[in-house]
Amino acid sequence: MSDEPRVLVDHADGVATITINRPQVRNAVDRATAQAIAAALDDLDARDDLRAGVLTGAAGFFSAGMDLKAFSASGERPIAEGRGGFGIVERPPSKPLVAAVEGPALGGGFEIALACDLVVASEEASFGLPEVKRGLVAAAGGVLRVAERLPRNLALELVTTGERISAARAYELGLVNRVVPVGTAAEAARELALVVASNAPLAVQTSKRIVIEAPEWPADERFARQAPMIQVVRESDDAQEGAKAFVEKRAPVWSGR
Repeated sequence: MSDEPRVLVDHADGVATITINRPQVRNAVDRATAQAIAAALDDLDARDDLRAGVLTGAAGFFSAGMDLKAFSASGERPIAEGRGGFGIVERPPSKPLVAAVEGPALGGGFEIALACDLVVASEEASFGLPEVKRGLVAAAGGVLRVAERLPRNLALELVTTGERISAARAYELGLVNRVVPVGTAAEAARELALVVASNAPLAVQTSKRIVIEAPEWPADERFARQAPMIQVVRESDDAQEGAKAFVEKRAPVWSGR
């Protein structure tokens, strides 16, 4: 095994770039890698100077999902306490996270991308949940999240055929936000994350929370449920700063409070 860190983390301009660094196994995730991803996401959530993140893979691959060699050797599963499979799928970060996908994102790789908020994919990327071809179910969020994001018949096509789709098709279906030239996914994802990071952090995180939670709210309670969250933002220092900066025709300086 390489002595290189399993996960590389870079912080710049309010964005955490998290790179799965196991190119010798196409960035497959073992338990130690899942724990390292979870630790990087914990850091993203905890630090006031970080406002968004990018998750990508080294050497032109996103992730092959679970490290099957580690599993076959010892039964090891890539689970991190507190965040679940692959260090992300059960509890993604509260701050926005952009997946930068090069190459195939199949099975667990697709599930990792689905756990992110936005997805940037290269033209040669592909996506699929082939678990049914192996007698399994995409249980690390694949079936659950595809069912949330696609009409029922399209979700069922993906999860029952196990066939992969192209980046262009994933874009048509709304699973991907941007399709970019090969080799530029990480750069494009960082550019998108920088746009997110330029906005008021409390407003961004609250907006994300409402988008995620609102589908579970009764229709006649939605405005009442969001009201206390929005009130906190409305009364924040950043709301005052945003209005003041607009009047003074300058860029706002956010405090996150």
